[in-house]
Amino acid sequence: MKILLHIGCGIKDKTQTTLAFHNEEWDEIRYDIDPDVAPDIVGNMTDLITLAPASVDAIYASNCLETLYPHEVPQALAEFRRVLTEDGFVVINSPDLQAVCTLVAKGKVLDPAFVSPENGLVTPFDLLFGHRPSLAEGNMFMAHRCGFTSQMLSGALQAAGFSMVASMVRPKHYDLWTVASKSQRTEPEMRALASE
Repeated sequence: MKILLHIGCGIKDKTQTTLAFHNEEWDEIRYDIDPDVAPDIVGNMTDLITLAPASVDAIYASNCLETLYPHEVPQALAEFRRVLTEDGFVVINSPDLQAVCTLVAKGKVLDPAFVSPENGLVTPFDLLFGHRPSLAEGNMFMAHRCGFTSQMLSGALQAAGFSMVASMVRPKHYDLWTVASKSQRTEPEMRALASE
């Protein structure tokens, strides 16, 4: 079995990540700062002290890295790298500041950007600062304290020591997806990993 560390899982499990993790090959550890979502481990992603070095094969972190302060991002990425096996990799999904700011520049900051199945109406303001209805319900863990463009996130991962980084932006979805490998891979290997 390969180990998937699902950081910032909320109420979700591996079946709500990507198809690559949605099978019997992967055993999941659900990790979240919020004890109310009943994760396997409660903790902050800047200090994965409960996990041994090189103990997980992959990390999935969706819409959570932007909840950190900018100075905490390198700490979190260093922890991601520390707990990954030598051939391990991380998958990060985050709002794309560049795409979101195109709406802001057009004066559409409070207009609907899209409708989320879980959260309903989402505006550029929500993508920049955190989903307002969730914050109003007291879920302050969802407040955004920083943000990323593809170039910023790729640069942060490279600075943290990841050998290979592949990134894809989805302007119509106002998000970006980044895959980073701890070890060196060939370009075809990295493309295959990213396509999964």
